[in-house]
Amino acid sequence: MKYQCIAQDGKARAGLLETDHGVIETPVYMPVGTQGSVKATEQRELIEMGAEIILGNTYHLYLRPGMDIIEQAGGLHRFVSWTKPILSDSGGFQVFSLTDLRKIEEHGVTFRSHLDGSLHVFTPESVIQIQQRFGSDIMMVFDECTPYPCDFEYAKKSNEMTVRWAKRCKTMFEKSSPIYGHSQALFGIVQGSVYPEIREMSACALIQMEFDGYAIGGLAVGEPVEEMYKITEFTEQFLPVHKPRYLMGIGLPENILESIDRGIDMFDCVIPTRNGRNGMLFTRDGTMNMRNAQYKTDFTPVDGECNCYTCRTFTRSYLRHLFIAKEILALQLASIHNLTFFLWLVREARKAIIEKRFKEWKTKVLARLQVSPSVEYHTSIS
Repeated sequence: MKYQCIAQDGKARAGLLETDHGVIETPVYMPVGTQGSVKATEQRELIEMGAEIILGNTYHLYLRPGMDIIEQAGGLHRFVSWTKPILSDSGGFQVFSLTDLRKIEEHGVTFRSHLDGSLHVFTPESVIQIQQRFGSDIMMVFDECTPYPCDFEYAKKSNEMTVRWAKRCKTMFEKSSPIYGHSQALFGIVQGSVYPEIREMSACALIQMEFDGYAIGGLAVGEPVEEMYKITEFTEQFLPVHKPRYLMGIGLPENILESIDRGIDMFDCVIPTRNGRNGMLFTRDGTMNMRNAQYKTDFTPVDGECNCYTCRTFTRSYLRHLFIAKEILALQLASIHNLTFFLWLVREARKAIIEKRFKEWKTKVLARLQVSPSVEYHTSIS
């Protein structure tokens, strides 16, 4: 994997991320296909809307359909019929969210499946082996995602273990070979909750290990959004300029724009499809609840400036009817629109960065979204 920053405007970066399954233009939003499927969306539709990379989740795919079936299919790309890049999360967030169903130890995590209660163990080594059997282009180290709030000592001890786990992941990665003939990359994950001192220690320790890219994890887990921006901006200063930066699990359109402004390249979130399935559609002028009665006789597109299949073909009135009638098509059309909107947003951000007008463009977009720009902290966090 190779990364090249081709333009910069302030801290905002436009780059090229080269993998054996294709080149990704950054900043990039990555649709989440947790179980090998972006919910309510076909792979054909993802291609049509311009998705360049999708996510799969190690925890869910390990449990179902399982590593053996995916390997027999020829890897995750062939199993899900996706020819472009795939990033696999390590499953750490899902395992740690089980709370009462898992036990964390230095060796790894013992947990019970949420499907049938069966007992399993994830170690840093096994998580790397699972992702290698999937054949994902970008793999993530196994880490502990601390809850919010958590005290300083817990966050510190947790991060120290995460760093040790990262070293074990890197060792396993380096002594293994790709199974399917294409190269794989490994990203480290900076943790430390909302404590700058721990974030700095985490970033510096991971950089010494020379990962292919670096993610900021453990945010968007309940902390105030301004705290999220503070920690993102603080952490970014320690990350190598010649490597991609990934802010995990973020988020709303304004979160993505503010994080791009703070030097982040890669984003993923379930919001476009999850909110879409619940009737919330994102537009250039803010969000819409398609169940509202005001759309009953509104025969205009969801977003008159959007060129997605939903907006080209159907009206707000029809979408409202589908949601009220509980038709499955409602979920698909809403997901198509929301994913298209998020992909449009990062493409326009990239264009604005290359043309050195990102700040002005971001301010205009946030104003239309009816969101105020965030205060910038420039790493001076108290």
